[in-house]
Amino acid sequence: MTAMVDHLVVAASSLAQGAHWCEAVLGVVPGAGGTHPLMGTHNRLLNIASAVFPHSYLEIIAIDPAAPPPARARWFGLDEIALGGGPRLLHVVARSSALESQCTALRAAGLDPGLPIEASRDTPQGRLSWRITVRDDGRLLVRGALPTLIAWGASHPTAAMPTSGIVLHALELRGLP
Repeated sequence: MTAMVDHLVVAASSLAQGAHWCEAVLGVVPGAGGTHPLMGTHNRLLNIASAVFPHSYLEIIAIDPAAPPPARARWFGLDEIALGGGPRLLHVVARSSALESQCTALRAAGLDPGLPIEASRDTPQGRLSWRITVRDDGRLLVRGALPTLIAWGASHPTAAMPTSGIVLHALELRGLP
């Protein structure tokens, strides 16, 4: 079973605020992303892939004010977090080659990653689809220290993203049990 960094999640009060933060902090304007009708969110993306972290990207995500509220809690705890201090790095999502097995192993260790749910969004290149672990309450596992797991369908978003000049060289997670 393998899992590797797929993307870093930066939460913002709005996509405009998140894009401004990205340009001010990283010197790069994030590219277009899309909407997530299932969760009532939308995003902008930045390719940060490197030799160490291939196919990795930065996602700036916000609640979509034009979308109806979802029938369930939103992913990444977005319904509960306060972003009064501006955008912040919230979480990491790990790409999994064995999503079901890894979920079973987490449950056996006493951790509830949530059930994998089906999600998708349309892009100019076609539909992206994935399965992602989301707890029923939407909260992050171990207060965000343990990555959310994702398994992509036929294509990965970085396949259509230009390089950004920003690359991820290292990542350290703390607070794991």
